[in-house]
Amino acid sequence: MSEAEARRRFALRVVRKLQDAGFTAYWAGGCVRDLLLGHEPADFDIATSAAPEEVMRVLPFRAVTVGISFGVVRVLDPSHAGGEVEVATFRSDGAYVDGRRPESVVFSSPELDASRRDFTINGMFWDPVAEQLIDLVGGREDLNRRVLRAIGAPCERFREDKLRLLRAVRMAARFRLAIDPQTRVAVRSMARQVVGVSAERIAQELRRMMVHPSRTRALNLALELGVLAAVMPAAVAMKGLFQGKPMQPEGDLWDHTLLVLSLLSPEPSFPLAMAAFLHDVGKPATRLYLNGRYTFHNHEQEGAVIAESAARRLKLSNAERERITWLVRYHQYLGEAKRLREAKLKRILSEPGIDELLALHRADALASTGDTSQVEYCEHYLRNQPSGPINPPPLLTGHDLVRHGLRPGPQFAVLLDQVREGQLEGRIRSKREALDWVDHHLGAESGPIDGPRSSDGATVSGDCRPASRGLE
Repeated sequence: MSEAEARRRFALRVVRKLQDAGFTAYWAGGCVRDLLLGHEPADFDIATSAAPEEVMRVLPFRAVTVGISFGVVRVLDPSHAGGEVEVATFRSDGAYVDGRRPESVVFSSPELDASRRDFTINGMFWDPVAEQLIDLVGGREDLNRRVLRAIGAPCERFREDKLRLLRAVRMAARFRLAIDPQTRVAVRSMARQVVGVSAERIAQELRRMMVHPSRTRALNLALELGVLAAVMPAAVAMKGLFQGKPMQPEGDLWDHTLLVLSLLSPEPSFPLAMAAFLHDVGKPATRLYLNGRYTFHNHEQEGAVIAESAARRLKLSNAERERITWLVRYHQYLGEAKRLREAKLKRILSEPGIDELLALHRADALASTGDTSQVEYCEHYLRNQPSGPINPPPLLTGHDLVRHGLRPGPQFAVLLDQVREGQLEGRIRSKREALDWVDHHLGAESGPIDGPRSSDGATVSGDCRPASRGLE
């Protein structure tokens, strides 16, 4: 039995148990929408007339109260195959005071429960025992008409939970729905209020949006309705900035960015998708007109600053923030991979995020000139060079230098870095050769030596003094 079938069977068992005990119980919300669209639901939610205490008494399964004041109980499949379902008592909500959750709830009826939900396509119920649709808000008709419509008064629904402004964009794009005119007007007029929602909830909605194949439709709609200006204002400046790319001669930076996003795999990681969206976000701030053309010098560095700021504002995890920022900063680094010194190529190819960087490079190349030869060179290099030669253990550490008789100082990092470069280029092959290079370098009285250099081309200075002897 597949995982999806196991989830469905367990959700059916829960409904049957509640109905057998004399309660009303239906599948509710998004799972009903997905079933009507012919999609397999990712999870099942159940709405019932049973109070939380009755749910826990009736069901012979392990249950966890995750929101008992809101009537929500999480029920776990004892076999683990069916995962878990959330069982919520039919309710109506009191006043919303924080644009997120009601001040109070009253257990009620299916009619009132449906009327408090966000969009008609999410407000339907399905009785899996009787195999019957219970549609009290016109959701099926809206699905047939391919329309996203808020239940009741749109502004009221959005005031209750302002994250619905962003969710409207994501759902319209995901299911290829036109937004009902009144709902559209409400989204546009209230768009900037979405920032009243916690950063974590906005980030979660963006995760769902950016990793889905509909992401470019969603971003176009978010820009059009003003939601993007609220959640990621720096990105708006990409619209209207002329690019003249060979693959899009009439396109602007926004068009190029969305093309890059579309050329990623259908479901990329969130950091990769965000980096693709922000990879050129530094161009508006760095644009200069020189010698008859526009330049964007250091736009990748400016973009990395903007990306990091956006990630912090959204309170992304450190790992997500660092990966997004790194991808933006180095998104052009491999543009001339064949010309890179071997040490520099090995260092970048040994980075943990190299697969995502190559994916971003490939999409950017395809969206710019169509030439992916540099990416293919890197991929060939990785396939034909074992990880040991690409990223071997360092020959020297700071402890080795101390044991060699050197006094710790700021030049330790420079010495170790240059020994590492010589190692990666094959000029220094053992710890003994590395220490000999250090002795030679620190003992050189003048001029450059035939050895590793710092990243700016300068040789390492002799600031590390012997601890007790002239390199005893």
